[in-house]
Amino acid sequence: MFNDARSKRVVVLAHCLLNQNAISDGTADLPSQFEEIIELLLRRRIGVIQLPCPELLCLGLDRGDRRGAERPLLEENTRIRGLMGEARHVRVLRERANDLVTQIREYQSHGFDVLGVIGVNRSPSCGVATTSIRGSEQPGKGAFFEILAAALEERGITIPMVGTKTSEPKASLERVRQLLITEDTETKPG
Repeated sequence: MFNDARSKRVVVLAHCLLNQNAISDGTADLPSQFEEIIELLLRRRIGVIQLPCPELLCLGLDRGDRRGAERPLLEENTRIRGLMGEARHVRVLRERANDLVTQIREYQSHGFDVLGVIGVNRSPSCGVATTSIRGSEQPGKGAFFEILAAALEERGITIPMVGTKTSEPKASLERVRQLLITEDTETKPG
């Protein structure tokens, strides 16, 4: 089964790495996507499971405040993180996390390699190593990634997570390269 041209290798990718148009006002470093990461995935023939944007789903494009971009970035991110912790939004995040875990398990049950989850550090929702708390960037996962990590653990799924930052393209690209190292030989050097 599935013995065709597909690579059978996928990663889970934060929505905004493919679509900067979804992030909060005033925070886009790029016009559309994180090209270096996307190009790396394409060169290595790795499929992408694009996460939904949890903030867009729960708070809308303006994140519930049309004047949010007037605040300093970390202050606005802290406000957004606080809103994402409200019970009604946590329910949405849990549903999305469970949907994703079901997809991951389905891929794995058919012999696909789910190489990892690529998030966005400092993000109030998709931070991996850092998130925004109390007006500063601090160690910890974003609101959605906390729930996602717990859902994966509950189902006994262990896959690595790495954080990127559009403001740190070289370091981010290197973290993704390290994530993609597998026992398989690459199709093209990247």
